Amino acid sequence: MAAREIVPGVFAVGAIDWDRRLFDELIPLPDGTTYNSYLVQGSEKTALIDTVDPMKTAELVGNLDSLGVDAIDYIISSHAEQDHSGSIPAMLERFGDAKVVTNQKCRDFLVDLLHVPQDRFIVIGDGDTLSLGDRTLEFIIAPWVHWPETMLTYLQEDRILFPCDLFGSHYATSSLYVPDEGVVYESAKRYYAEIMMPFRSSIKGHLDKLATRQIDLIAPSHGPVYDRPAFIIDAYRDWTGDAVTNMVVLPYVSMHGSTQAMVDHLVNALMERGVGVQPFNLPKTDTGDLAKALVDAATVVIGAPTVIFGPHPQAVYAAYLANLLRPKTRYATVIGSYGWGGKTVDTIVEMLGRLKVEFLEPVYVKGHPKEEDFAALDRLADEIAKKHEEAGIAGS
Repeated sequence: MAAREIVPGVFAVGAIDWDRRLFDELIPLPDGTTYNSYLVQGSEKTALIDTVDPMKTAELVGNLDSLGVDAIDYIISSHAEQDHSGSIPAMLERFGDAKVVTNQKCRDFLVDLLHVPQDRFIVIGDGDTLSLGDRTLEFIIAPWVHWPETMLTYLQEDRILFPCDLFGSHYATSSLYVPDEGVVYESAKRYYAEIMMPFRSSIKGHLDKLATRQIDLIAPSHGPVYDRPAFIIDAYRDWTGDAVTNMVVLPYVSMHGSTQAMVDHLVNALMERGVGVQPFNLPKTDTGDLAKALVDAATVVIGAPTVIFGPHPQAVYAAYLANLLRPKTRYATVIGSYGWGGKTVDTIVEMLGRLKVEFLEPVYVKGHPKEEDFAALDRLADEIAKKHEEAGIAGS
C-alpha cells in the first residue's frame, strides 16, 4: 500500500494483505485485511502510531522511505498483538533514538512477546498527552477492546481518532476512505461479532467517553478510514445496545437426515408465523457469518444429533462459539434426534451457561421425527413467536 496523506502531515503508511484468508488460525478473512500504521509529523517531533504485521515490515519501511522519513521520535503502541506491534523491533533498530510510548500493561506484554528492551519505553496513563510541537496526542486507556491493555490515541488539533482495533474491519481495499458504507457495514459487523462482542459492556462505556470529543476522522488499524465517523459510531451503539431483532439463528448439523427434517420443518413454521430465521448448516458454514448473525438475533436454536452419548462435535463448536461471544440473545433451545440415549440437550444447555437467556422447551426425538414430533416443533415455533411478540420485536 502506497503512503497516502490523510491531512497535511498525517499519512497512512501501513500495508494491505489482499490474500490473507485466516486470522489467528481461527477467523476467516473472505475480503483479506489491512494493517494500518499512521505517521504524524509535528513541528518538533514525529510519531508513528502502530506498526504492521511482521510479514509486511518491508512495506512499512518502503512507505516511510517514500516520504523521506529519516527520524521517528515516538512509536505509539496501542495494542500488543503482533499484527500491530510485530514491526516495532525493526522500527527501533532503524530509528535508534525512538521510544515506544504505551501504557504499563502494554509495555509488559511487549517485553514478553517481542523482547523490547525496557529502556526503550515511555509509559503513559489515561488522559496523558504527548506534544509533537504544533500537534498533541492524547491517550485514552480502553481496556478490553479487545485485550486488557488496549488504548486509543486522539490527535487533538486535527480531531482524528486512532482507535486501533475498535471500529475496525477486515476489509482489503485500495480506497483510503470508506468506499461503500453498505459493504463496510457488513465487514465491520462481522469484525465486531468475531472480536469485540464478548466485551460489549466495556465498549459501551468507551463510546460514552468518546462522546465528549469532537471527532472528524476515525483511522482504525484494520480497514479504511471513516470520513463520516457517525456511521460507525452509530453502528457500534446499535450492536452494543440491548435491542434484538425478530430473528432466530439456527446452527445445526444432521448425520442421516433426521435433524435436517426437523430444521426444515421449524424454519417453515417460523416463517409462517412472521419470525425471521437464519439456518446455518455447520459443516458448510463460515464461522464469521454465524458470529455476525448472532449479534442481534433474539433467539438461538441449536440443532444437534447425538453421537454416541453426546452432541455432535459440530454442534458443540456452535454452542461453544455462542457461549464465548456472549451475544445479547434472549432465548435459546435445542432440537435434534438420538438413537438410543445420551445427554445432548443437557450438555448443550450447560455449554451456554454464560448467556443470559431463557431456555425454551427443547424438541428432542428418538429416530426420525414422527407426526407428533413435527407438532412439537409447531408448538416451539408458536412459543418463539409469542416470546418475540411479548418482547415487542415481532415484525421487526
